[in-house]
Amino acid sequence: MAYANIFVTFIFFAFLTIPTPLTAGNGDHSYVEHACSVTRYRDLCIRSLASFSSTAKNSPSRWARAGVSVTLGETKIVTRYLITLKKHNGMKGKFGVALSDCMECFDNAIDELHKSLGVLRKLSRTTFVTQMGDLNTWLSAALTDGNTCLDGFEEDRKGNQLKSLKNRVLRATHFTSNALALANKLAATGLESFPDP
Repeated sequence: MAYANIFVTFIFFAFLTIPTPLTAGNGDHSYVEHACSVTRYRDLCIRSLASFSSTAKNSPSRWARAGVSVTLGETKIVTRYLITLKKHNGMKGKFGVALSDCMECFDNAIDELHKSLGVLRKLSRTTFVTQMGDLNTWLSAALTDGNTCLDGFEEDRKGNQLKSLKNRVLRATHFTSNALALANKLAATGLESFPDP
């Protein structure tokens, strides 16, 4: 009986020392936490980019690409929402005009984010500085587009519709801000940030 108790105790402690999937993933999670430490909206960054940890690891270029990629996806979601709102005549008068302007801003942002992603897919040691300048210009423009959209709805209006629009647009600008921060980190890191072939 004593031997049985010893055996059970041994098995119990053996299981305690076996890494669980959660423990094994802590290393990956530290990558995204480190990458997102430079961003303004850190929690959003960690939540939206956590799935890239195992591939991006310590590579600023991969994190910047991931940041732009998820921002592009979020911006497209907001654009589809704005289109739906417009189709259903959700806003009229001056707010209808502001909505049309906002849609144009987001169309521009999508174009700028596509250009940014294109740069990050073809990074070159010889043109790195120029590429980083272009990247900063386009991401900054995309961020301005989002803020310009919000400016059109500065005047308060009762109703959940406008509140929902503002929240969605604001969330998209937070994504863009994070992507810009990750791009700036890549630019500051320099050539050492390029992943191994």
